[in-house]
Amino acid sequence: MIEAEVAEAYEVVVGGDGSAPIVVTCEHASNRMPEPYSWPWADQWLKDTHWAWDPGAAVITRMLATELGAIAVLARFSRLLVDANRIRSSDTLFRARAEGRQIELNTDLSDTERHRRIEHWWRAYHLAIERVLETAPGRTVLSIHSYTPEYEGERRSVEVGVLFEVDEAPAKLMWQVYADAGLDARLNEPWSGLDGMMYSATEHARLHERVALELEFRNDMATDPVQQRRFVELTVRALRAARVL
Repeated sequence: MIEAEVAEAYEVVVGGDGSAPIVVTCEHASNRMPEPYSWPWADQWLKDTHWAWDPGAAVITRMLATELGAIAVLARFSRLLVDANRIRSSDTLFRARAEGRQIELNTDLSDTERHRRIEHWWRAYHLAIERVLETAPGRTVLSIHSYTPEYEGERRSVEVGVLFEVDEAPAKLMWQVYADAGLDARLNEPWSGLDGMMYSATEHARLHERVALELEFRNDMATDPVQQRRFVELTVRALRAARVL
């Protein structure tokens, strides 16, 4: 039986008895800068923005774990330290710029420093997911994220995105539930699972022959307690409609 655990790179949360046939992950759960790191003065403006984490995503992940009786794994470091939802070869594993400005934290990184961040944070987080999946029941890996209403000058009206790479059928069934509830829900928006933007869910599901899905909630809604509860209730309904529970 998997037990709750808090480590430097990750946290494992067990909702109820943890027997639900789904593992929930949250790669951008925190804007924490763990020791020995700290926020450079020049990067302070980034700390509470979507560049550093996904506001609201961790709360929704924990609520889902409780509601479903599922196990969840959440990252405990900022995506700017190293992005846990990117393949190691990605150009944005260590993001260099945000809104046209240089990110001091990631300027002139040595190969040694890149390796250190990958091993101690990125890899440690993904190994935690693997340990859970090796013993947890289920058929689905579901990743929870949020996104900003405006990205580099572009307004986004979409409220919920259902991302998939290969599991199109359950994604469409989930999308229908959100759409029927009156939300502006879309498939593979504002990012697309076909473009490698749901690396974590896809990779872990592939290794364990499970369904891989990612949900993106607009963060002005994802940080509102009323909307959080609505999203959780609809997500449970959507997962059941898609028969991935």
